[in-house]
Amino acid sequence: MEKFNRPYLIAEISGNHNGSLKKAKKLIRLAKNYGADCVKLQSYTPDSLTINVKNKYFMIKDGLWKNQYLYELYEESQTPLSWIKELFVYAKKTGIECFSTPFDKEGVDLLVKMNAPFIKISSFEMNDLDFVEYIAKKNKKIIISTGMANLNEINETVKLIRKYNKKNLIIMHCVSGYPSNTKDMNIETIKDLKERFNCTIGLSDHSMNDVSCIVAYAYGARVFEKHFIDSRKNKGPDSKFSLEPEELKNLKNNLELSKEAIGKVNYKIKESEKKNLVFRRSLFAIKDIKKGEFFSRENIKSIRPGYGLKPSHLKNIMNKKSLFRIKRGTPLKFKHFLSDA
Repeated sequence: MEKFNRPYLIAEISGNHNGSLKKAKKLIRLAKNYGADCVKLQSYTPDSLTINVKNKYFMIKDGLWKNQYLYELYEESQTPLSWIKELFVYAKKTGIECFSTPFDKEGVDLLVKMNAPFIKISSFEMNDLDFVEYIAKKNKKIIISTGMANLNEINETVKLIRKYNKKNLIIMHCVSGYPSNTKDMNIETIKDLKERFNCTIGLSDHSMNDVSCIVAYAYGARVFEKHFIDSRKNKGPDSKFSLEPEELKNLKNNLELSKEAIGKVNYKIKESEKKNLVFRRSLFAIKDIKKGEFFSRENIKSIRPGYGLKPSHLKNIMNKKSLFRIKRGTPLKFKHFLSDA
């Protein structure tokens, strides 16, 4: 995919709009202005994810959302399906791509109708093979995240997708910790995923620094997803692992710099190096040398600057006679000892 010849940065809005359509549009606008290539929504209703039951099975026991019931969390965090069309239109008007993660078949059908550039399968749904198959049959570009999945599960999901959709797959290495610890990222996995599945690889990153993304780019990742918020002070379900505008901008700049730094295999002298060649060592007369005098370690030496012959010629010059009188501090040239130079 040609657009992935450079770092492609997705700003994940998720529930950071805090239930406000106006705020969702603001986040789309900010994402565009601060360097994102794309914004991602999540298309679901609480009923597409769980049921409204308050017992011990539906209570979150640890982490950021501890002591909340699933239904209530999803009710708070949802991006209503009725917003999707309006947000897609607004993103197009703003000049940024927009897609979504659906969590039921209705959400998938809506994204197909909206001609979304991608359909995202979340880490939590990637082992729901009936749902995966439904998406794969739509023959759209698919992004899957691999958080919590072992290799057998990834193989199974990829095999199913490729049964119906052989080319349009992006696999996102992901650690589903909120926020993720850098020590858990294991970016080496990026290279392995690329070799195993021969497709575009990305990183869905929930850590609060740029390190994993920058290292992942060096290992072959080209698509990067970060949760995005206007200000963490505004709170929200994902605020603690979301980047603010300036942080998003810095990440994009650092990814672009990473692309420049990686470059290609190149052993030629770089343009920025040429002016410094003069500071390399070369052969100089360190004493006055008479015409006919033999060159020796007492009268010539490899020193800086680099106006003379390369130091590799030192042994070839030893015990040859000087054809000229040479003043101390003169760079040696072939003419000083070769008559036909």
